[in-house]
Amino acid sequence: DGLTQLSTSVAKEIMGIYENSNVSDTQIKEAKRRLMEQGYFSSIQVQIKNHTLLVKVFEKLPIVKVEIEGFSSDDEGKKIVAQAGIKKGALYDSKKIEEARKSLISALEQRGYYDTVVEVSLKKISDNSVALKLDVNKGEKIKISKINFIGASKLSKRSLMLPLANKEADFLGWLPFLNDGEAHLDQLKFDAFRLKDTYLSHGYLDAKVSKPIMRIDFGSYKGVIDYSIEEGERYRIGSIEVQSDIDGFDKKRAAENMRLQPKKIFNIKKMRLDVADLQEEVGNYGYAYAKIDPRMRKNEEEHTIDLLYVIEKGDIVKIHDVIISGNNTTKDRVVRRYLYLAPGDRFNATDLKDSRDALSRTGFFEKVTIEPRRASEEEIDLLVKVKEAHTGRISLGGGYSDYQKLLVNTSVSDRNFLGTGIAASVGFQFSRISKNYSLSFTNPMIFDSRYSLSLSLYKRRFEFTNFTQDTAGGSLLLGRQFGRNLHISAGVSYASNKSEKNDNNDGIVDINTTTFDPFGFYKDKYKKVSALFNITYDNTDDFYIPRNGFILQLNGEFASLSGDDFNATVYPDGYGTFTKVSTKFGAFYGLQDWIDYDLIFRFKARASAIFSKDENKLPVGEKLFMGGVGSLRGYVPFSLSPGSTIDAYGTGGKRMATFSVEASIPLSEAAKMRLAAFYDYGMIGENSFTEIKRSSAGLVLEWQSGFGPINLIFAKALDNGPLDRTNSFEFSMGTKF
Repeated sequence: DGLTQLSTSVAKEIMGIYENSNVSDTQIKEAKRRLMEQGYFSSIQVQIKNHTLLVKVFEKLPIVKVEIEGFSSDDEGKKIVAQAGIKKGALYDSKKIEEARKSLISALEQRGYYDTVVEVSLKKISDNSVALKLDVNKGEKIKISKINFIGASKLSKRSLMLPLANKEADFLGWLPFLNDGEAHLDQLKFDAFRLKDTYLSHGYLDAKVSKPIMRIDFGSYKGVIDYSIEEGERYRIGSIEVQSDIDGFDKKRAAENMRLQPKKIFNIKKMRLDVADLQEEVGNYGYAYAKIDPRMRKNEEEHTIDLLYVIEKGDIVKIHDVIISGNNTTKDRVVRRYLYLAPGDRFNATDLKDSRDALSRTGFFEKVTIEPRRASEEEIDLLVKVKEAHTGRISLGGGYSDYQKLLVNTSVSDRNFLGTGIAASVGFQFSRISKNYSLSFTNPMIFDSRYSLSLSLYKRRFEFTNFTQDTAGGSLLLGRQFGRNLHISAGVSYASNKSEKNDNNDGIVDINTTTFDPFGFYKDKYKKVSALFNITYDNTDDFYIPRNGFILQLNGEFASLSGDDFNATVYPDGYGTFTKVSTKFGAFYGLQDWIDYDLIFRFKARASAIFSKDENKLPVGEKLFMGGVGSLRGYVPFSLSPGSTIDAYGTGGKRMATFSVEASIPLSEAAKMRLAAFYDYGMIGENSFTEIKRSSAGLVLEWQSGFGPINLIFAKALDNGPLDRTNSFEFSMGTKF
C-alpha cells in the first residue's frame, strides 16, 4: 500500500518474497531492508495477517524548490546543501536535510561565525511534491583579541604572526589593508604548521609547536589563541652535496649555485627553492619525472646540518603529443608559435617554463598552464590549457588641468584580431588644446615566421600657449625575433609638420618672442624623413602583471628635415638632421616564494637624448617634454621643459630621464585589483639632464578589468617650483609599461 514510484511487481521482485512460500522473520527483515535501500521511502511497515503479508510504504516526496535565505549568496548556499544531496528534483529525506543544515552551520563556523542557527521549513506543493526553505541566522563573528606564543623568545611576535591566517586585530583594523582580526576557523589547524615553517625558515630545526587552543568569550565574541612553543637552537649549513649519475650533469656547479651555502643559516623555504631549481636542471636532460630527495644530517653539538640532495632520475622521456584547450578564439597555430616543445622532442624543463612565459607575455591569455601527462614509460603529453583574456578593448586615459581642461584619449584595439595574433588599433585624443588620431597594425609573426611587420598612420594637432603644431605621418617597420626574448626591427617614417604662432591666446599672457628664434619655435613648416630602429629584450613572465624578469627597449631615430622656407632660413647650408635615442628599462621582482605574499617590486627607468648639427635650430615639435603618465606623475602632461612659465609650456629639452620605484600588493584577487605605492624622479634639460629636477609620490589603484588594465593615479608633486603645473589625479587605461 502507498506505492506510486515503483510497481507492485517490481517491489515484490526486490523483496524476494512470493505467494505460496514459507518465510521467516529474518527473511521479512531482509526484504524490508532491500526495499528501503531503493531510496524511495522514508519508512516501511510490515505485518502478517491471515496468511497475508501487508506492506505499507511511506514514500519520500520530490523537492521541487529549494530556498536559502541569510547566507552570503543563494547560489553558494545551494552548492553546500547540494553536496548533502538536497537539490531540486531530489527526494525529501530528513537525514539528508539534517546533514545539509549542519553543513551550512559548519561552513559559517569556518568563516568565524558562532551561534549560527538554521531553521528548516517544509511546504507541501501538491500530494506528490514539497518545497524546502532554510533560514540562516549567521550569528556573530569571532574577533581574535590576542595571540600568545608561550615559550617564544628568539623570534619577534610580528615575525611569528605574519604567516598566520588568524591574526590579532590591528589598531583601526577596519581600514583597508589592515587586519580586522576576524577568525578563519577552517585555517586554524593549518596555522600551527605555518608557525613551524617560520621557525624552520629561521634555522630552528628542533622547534616544536603545539596545536592552537582557542578560548572564546561568548559574551563579547572575542577569542584568544594560545600556542606552546619549544624553540631549540638555531642551525647553520655544514656542507652541501649533490648525488647524481646523469651524464654531463655538473654536481659541483649545481651545489655552488644553490641559495643555501655553508655557514649560512638554514632556511626551509630556500631549500625548497633549491629543490625546484634542481628539478628544472635535471629536467633539461629529459628526465621529466626525476625526484629530488633532500637528506639532512644534523650535528646537534655544533648546531650544523649537512645537506645531501639525492637525484633519482627515472627515464628520459619524449613529447608524444601537444594538446591545446581553452583557446575558443585563438587559433591553435598561434598558440604553437610560442611553444618550444613539439611532438618528438626530448623533454626539457626550461623549454616548458619558457613556453609558459612566452604565452603569458602575449597578452592573449588571462591564465596559462602547461601540464605533463604520462602517455607511456618513455613518452608524455603536454596539456596546454589557456584561459583567454579580453584582447579586444576600448582603452581610455586622461586627466585634468587648468590649462588643458579635460584631456581624454581613447582607442579601439585588439591584440589578437580574430584569433590570428595580429594587433590592430585605432584611436584619438582630444582636449581643449589637442586633437590626435592614430591607426596601427602589427603582425608579430608573418606566416608563422620569426619576422614581424608594423604599419602606423597618425595626425596630431597641439595648441601650445603661443603656437599651434600640426603633424601628419606614418611609419613602416620590419622586424625579426632572435632567440626567445630578443626582437630587433628597423624601418622608415615620414612626417609633415607645421607650426604657427597663435594670434589669439585666449587671455593667456604671451611670451616675449624676442627670446626665441621666430622660425625655430613659432613658424616651423617642414617635412621629416627618418630611419628607425628598435631593439627589445623581454623575459618577463606576464604581459600585464609581471612578477619576474625585465624589459629593455632601445629606440633610435635618424631624421632628415626639409622644406623650402625652413631650409632657407634655418639651414641655409642644406638639410637639417638630428638623431634621437630613447631607452626604457623595467625590472620586476615578486616575493611570493619568499614571504608567501604577492608583493611585487618594480623599477622603471626611461631616458631620451637628441643630438643635432645645429643645437639652436631644432624645431620645438621634435624636442622632449616631461610630465604625466609614463613620464613624471603628479605634473601636467608635457608641462616640464626649459623655458616653462605659469602661462606657457617651454621650448622643449634635448635630454630627459625619469625613474620610478613601485611596490604593488593585492587588494582583491577575485576582482583582480591591486594597490601600488610609487616614487617618481625626473630630469630634463637643453644640454644636460639636470637643468630641471622634479619628483613625486603617490598611490595607484590597479584594476585588470574586462576592458583592459585601468590605473587610477593619486599623486603628489614633492618639490615643484612656483611656476609648475601639477595634477593630483590622473587615470589611464590599456597601458602596460
